[in-house]
Amino acid sequence: QVQLVESGGGSAQPGGSLTLSCAASGTIISLYAMGWYRQVPGRPRELVAAITNSGSTTYQDSVKGRFTISGDYTKKTVFLQMNTLAPEDTAVYYCHIRTDEYDYWGQGTQVTVSS
Repeated sequence: QVQLVESGGGSAQPGGSLTLSCAASGTIISLYAMGWYRQVPGRPRELVAAITNSGSTTYQDSVKGRFTISGDYTKKTVFLQMNTLAPEDTAVYYCHIRTDEYDYWGQGTQVTVSS
């Protein structure tokens, strides 16, 4: 059974920083991509950033230059460094991995940006 455990969410002031971490456990034969999504009530879940097993990264336009994704495919961990946070970054953030069999999701971690 594959499980994703997230940590690092919380509260920050505008302009502040937070780092999200996610560790995958269980049997994973092939891990193709890891990433972070976020969701606010009433809106669909959206991709924030992703990193493939070849090191290619993708970012949502609104976070480019502020957020940095990194990952260790050997350790099956992925991180999201979030700088210059803004109130519109407030959301529940979900860790996601794509394997040869399924997509897996973390339980979500709340990020709140307010003064």
